[in-house]
Amino acid sequence: MQPEPSPSIVPVTTVLFDLDDTLFDHANTARAALATSTAGLPEFAGADMEAMYQQYSEILEEMHPQVLAGKYTYEDARRLRFQRLLAPYGLARTDAAATEFAQQHYGHYQRLRQPIAGAVALLEALRPHYKVGIVTNNRTAEQQEKLRHLGMAHLVDALVTSEEVGVTKPNPRIFEVALQRLHSRAAETVMVGDNWQADIVGALAVGIRPVWLNRFAGLRPLAHVEEITSLEPLAEVLLQITSAQPPVSQKL
Repeated sequence: MQPEPSPSIVPVTTVLFDLDDTLFDHANTARAALATSTAGLPEFAGADMEAMYQQYSEILEEMHPQVLAGKYTYEDARRLRFQRLLAPYGLARTDAAATEFAQQHYGHYQRLRQPIAGAVALLEALRPHYKVGIVTNNRTAEQQEKLRHLGMAHLVDALVTSEEVGVTKPNPRIFEVALQRLHSRAAETVMVGDNWQADIVGALAVGIRPVWLNRFAGLRPLAHVEEITSLEPLAEVLLQITSAQPPVSQKL
């Protein structure tokens, strides 16, 4: 019996990234903004700020899909989010008070935004040799402005948003649009993202090789999916992302 031929190795030509909490450090920016927004207020004396951030994050995760679906405006969602978050502290009991706090917090958040460590250097290293795209569940204008603020806009060939495409990750359509925009094939593309369902499951569904950015020590549901815990050191991350691999369909 002849041995089965080994799967063909496909060189990488294209790297896709998620944006929020993959290239942009939303988690630590949100922590810093909450600390700044509550600093000096007696209601928060002795408060567990990490517990507050976790609650903030849970409310955001719950409401963000509803915003994308058009159930709430971004402004209404911010107000409602802070009304829920601040109620145990006796604050933001009126719409006006919640709106004022939300606006102040959003200003802090915008000012404190930072890339994830190593993100800009990684894009700078990739850009001369690979096509670079971003696939994100968010509004186009917001993500364009964010990329400019972070100093990344000139390092990205295509920004594909859920607002533009009309579906959110992990829907295959948003990944297909990214491939079309970059004139790339799934087999030669890598997707780097932090969200297992949206980024990893979504990429696998269209035959894109995923690399999971697992910054917070989550449990990896599929052992064959490659994992990194940081975007540094640069040489190691570059090697893991760009190494040629058998097609994803051969590995499921």
